[in-house]
Amino acid sequence: MKIFCTPDENAQIVTDADLKVVLFEKRKSPTNGYAGNKIWKQIKKKKLAPEPKAWDLLSIALSVMAADYAGHRGKSHDGWTRVFELTIAVNDKDFWNSQTALLSKQLGFLTSDRWSITFIDGGFLPQYKKKEEIQYPKNDSIALLSGGLDSFIGIIDLIEKGVKPYAVSQMVNDDSKKQKDIVNLFSPAVPLIQLNHNVNVPDSESPPSQRARSIIFLAYGVLIASCLEKHKQGQPVTLYMCENGYISLNPPLTNIRIGSLSTRTTHPIFLKFFQQLLDNSGLQITIENPYQDKTKGEMLKNCLNQNILKSYASQTTSCGRYRVTKHQHCGRCVPCLVRRAAFKKWGVKDDTTYKYDDLSIKSDDYSNYDDVKSVAMAIIEIKEKGLDLWIGASLNTTLLGDTSRYKNTIEKGLNELKEFLKVYNL
Repeated sequence: MKIFCTPDENAQIVTDADLKVVLFEKRKSPTNGYAGNKIWKQIKKKKLAPEPKAWDLLSIALSVMAADYAGHRGKSHDGWTRVFELTIAVNDKDFWNSQTALLSKQLGFLTSDRWSITFIDGGFLPQYKKKEEIQYPKNDSIALLSGGLDSFIGIIDLIEKGVKPYAVSQMVNDDSKKQKDIVNLFSPAVPLIQLNHNVNVPDSESPPSQRARSIIFLAYGVLIASCLEKHKQGQPVTLYMCENGYISLNPPLTNIRIGSLSTRTTHPIFLKFFQQLLDNSGLQITIENPYQDKTKGEMLKNCLNQNILKSYASQTTSCGRYRVTKHQHCGRCVPCLVRRAAFKKWGVKDDTTYKYDDLSIKSDDYSNYDDVKSVAMAIIEIKEKGLDLWIGASLNTTLLGDTSRYKNTIEKGLNELKEFLKVYNL
């Protein structure tokens, strides 16, 4: 699929594109797509001034998200792998054209699709009027805040350690209020900006794959990191992306979950590729996941302010099917199972409401649900064959180096799940 992405809807398509996507503006023609039309308004409201390459990176991320929405996996040659040819308008086409191999590899790992990208002039670079005052936040870092349990713990621990983060969020329905509620617990210490990609493309896949969603989240973080006074002074800024190591690695539970069937939104290989791109760009921003070696249960037990954690933990969101179950945790998907197992490890009552709560019920909706069975099957297979044989080639030693730390985290995470399933005699 050939997609042409530019902030200028009147720009002449330089390829025989299947779709034109208007960046940072709404489309005028219904045959075009659009993405990010409200982002500049939010940035301007905060009086922030991102760096040109940060705007370029966001343009790339918006284009990738639009492609992810527009591409139909069912129409691909194998029913999954899509082929994208993107032409994207940026401010520094020469630099970004020198990074296409890295970008293609990074996106290929993230989505299991094939990506070819070409950059042209005409990127988005808004300017303030002279009378408008630009602000340079004195926060020392960026913390990505989803409204989930892990990012909530991350904010708590950063504050307790004396870090002064600026919170950056992707607005997602019910989570938007939760994001505000969380930062209000620390008000006014933690400012918050909520952004939305607002991707809209004709004939989008339903539901959209969203395998590429972490790239937009990171691009938001980079955009705001480049606005901080610290970054403007030439000092490095840390971008915290907090997630437990088990879900970060997200090992395929069964053989049918290979590749991007298991999402890789915070996988260390993807973050390594993204960091390399940042280093090459000259943006002095370092991505860090402080919990790469921790399980969700360990994050809960070791959180540095248990009182604040207990006050809001059950109100955070973890479910992978939250929209499908009408903004209620399903209780049976892998993220829900990991969450429930973590609460058991923590030893604190889980007041989360789960649609499918009692997993001892013998039905397809409960104990026989695919994710529940897959976790049980993985535990049995590891007991019979051992962890190394079960993991197989899912941990790439060429890219990760010594994988012993990752195997240890996976083993701890599966043990938490095992102890949780015992509650229901599974």
